[in-house]
Amino acid sequence: MIESITIADVASYGSKSQVLDGLSLFNYIFGANATGKTTISRVIDNECNYQSCKVSWKNGTRLQPMVYNQDFVDLNFKSELKGIFTLGEQRIETLERIAALKVEVDELIIKMEKHTGTLQGDDGQGGKLAELANLQIDLKSKCWTQKQKHDSRLQGAFEGFRNSADRFKAKMLTELDENTATLVPLSELEHRAETVFGRTHVSELAIPAVDTKTLLNHQADPILKKKVIGKDDVDITAMISRLGNSDWVRKGRSFYDINDGVCPFCRQKTTDSFSKSLEDYFDESFAADSEAISILAEKYAADAVWVQKQLTNIVDTSSGFLDLDKLKTEKELLDSQITINNQRLALKKKEPSQVVGLKSHDNTIAAVKLLIDSANAQIAEHNRIVANIAAEKARLTAEVWRFVLEELKTDLAAYRTAKDGLEKAIKA
Repeated sequence: MIESITIADVASYGSKSQVLDGLSLFNYIFGANATGKTTISRVIDNECNYQSCKVSWKNGTRLQPMVYNQDFVDLNFKSELKGIFTLGEQRIETLERIAALKVEVDELIIKMEKHTGTLQGDDGQGGKLAELANLQIDLKSKCWTQKQKHDSRLQGAFEGFRNSADRFKAKMLTELDENTATLVPLSELEHRAETVFGRTHVSELAIPAVDTKTLLNHQADPILKKKVIGKDDVDITAMISRLGNSDWVRKGRSFYDINDGVCPFCRQKTTDSFSKSLEDYFDESFAADSEAISILAEKYAADAVWVQKQLTNIVDTSSGFLDLDKLKTEKELLDSQITINNQRLALKKKEPSQVVGLKSHDNTIAAVKLLIDSANAQIAEHNRIVANIAAEKARLTAEVWRFVLEELKTDLAAYRTAKDGLEKAIKA
């Protein structure tokens, strides 16, 4: 039945809409001539002819209007009769058929109203259609939450969908059907995104390896373990060996040589044979070993400075692929080892008879090499990506959407199940 009628801009009605509501199954409208009664019947008869007017039917179920007014009389009785009408003697069969069809129509109307209520609710705002709309809104909210979660690091993959929650949700559903990318950890996606979606795409130079071979070789120099003392077949050898003061005697000899044969310690005049014994004791072999110690100390110091300089240059590059904090820690450790070894070599040079060992750089150098190799592996991957940036963008974008799909896997599955059920009910 009709629930309300809205009329404006027609016949005696002005532009301000007039609403006739609160209608029941039977309604009686009365008024003076030219007040708009016939206009109401005309709107009911053919609402489409009156754009500013509206007839609202219960539950949206529009019935076929049958209007008997002057227009009907003029159209049907003053000209050729249209439709099926019984004039004069009525035919019983026709009336019975009409009555039966009216019952059938009434039953269909009741059924339509029931289904309309199920479809859109009693007020037109609920039912299965509202459930489907709410389901879409809920999924849109969940998709948008994931977008905001990853937007700061992965926004390049969301390009074209970042400013519309509806388009982002639609893209998610498309990817759900079409995405076949590999599932990649988030940390890897974010790391690659810095290169692939970065503002500039330039190749990076590899970090040079540190040349430490010579420095490490010094650690095994045999002179370090050798007790450098004089000849053992000289008459003063026994005394020097018993006292264990070869280094002390060697130091005093430099004063003896410039003191006209007078002992610098006891201030006694010595014999020519004693002078000859000193010369024989500190022979050419002793001198050669002493020279070897001096050369080792000089070369070690020079090679250590070269290694330190290489490391300083690497640190100064501030490469984004290098763990600078760890590298600085290893460099500080190496610097302290070098300082200790320079001190030990100075002691060996001063007292050749001492056996000394250098602190090993093996572990420190190995740690430095590992850091550099790791950085260079990342640089190589970065440069590979830069060289194939278009393909990498497409691959990374697909992998990002695949990752977000995995995060929403449970929600998307529930959405699909509920949506299929609602659409089936709506279609029915």
